[in-house]
Amino acid sequence: MGYLAFCYVGPKVMANRKPFDLRRPLIAWNFLLSAFSFVGMMRTVPHLVQILYVYGFKYTICAKPTMWYGSGAVGMWTQAFVFSKIPELGDTIFVVLRKKPLIFLHWYHHVTVLLYCWHSYFEQTTYGLYFISMNYTVHALMYLYYGLAGMRIRLCKPYYITTMQISQMVVGIAVCVAGGYYMAMGETKFISRPNFQAGVLMYFSYMLLFLQYALGRFLPKAGKSKVSKGGGGSGAGKPKTAASGDGGAGAASSVDRKPRSKAE
Repeated sequence: MGYLAFCYVGPKVMANRKPFDLRRPLIAWNFLLSAFSFVGMMRTVPHLVQILYVYGFKYTICAKPTMWYGSGAVGMWTQAFVFSKIPELGDTIFVVLRKKPLIFLHWYHHVTVLLYCWHSYFEQTTYGLYFISMNYTVHALMYLYYGLAGMRIRLCKPYYITTMQISQMVVGIAVCVAGGYYMAMGETKFISRPNFQAGVLMYFSYMLLFLQYALGRFLPKAGKSKVSKGGGGSGAGKPKTAASGDGGAGAASSVDRKPRSKAE
């Protein structure tokens, strides 16, 4: 509730104030989250791939979580992932203090990811490592992009980051649907109906919101580019400003149009 209150009150407090110059702190923040996510990725992705290779997909959906990813180094980084959703709310502080648009996708993503992660961790949901591995991977690259963008270095085209995020949502939906199927068949007791329903709703809503963002952010730019090459005329509208990262199970890409402009 405190976070939502900040999302409402913060922009109003900053309305008549100058934006803070937080370029260097934001660069450090992005690199810190990227490094954390990279290490988490290296501890979870190889383990998931190995389990898939040795035991198969069904095992990762039906087996008791503590049997295959709830202990040891992977278990520690699973716990670290869940706790990391709290400091990641700091993204919003940078958005507000820099007077960037705080759009729905940004705060909705942060709130729902945090709640879903804690619910899944409490219930020991069996397919959680898929979401953790994907989120670590996406965040490692996404925050690296943001950090380099703050240094006037472009790692890649911004739509690659958004495409990666949308792909994460598609895979998330597929994993949830598979879990729902095995749950309905009575082959797993480590996925609760509320968690399954929340997972499908969360990932599906993310996919729609990211697609909406991508269409508004990149297609007008593509149309404007074609008009410019054609020798003038009125181009399409300006791309929308995105929300800042996360997630998780995913985060919204907040890539500005130029590498010298930092991501929120």
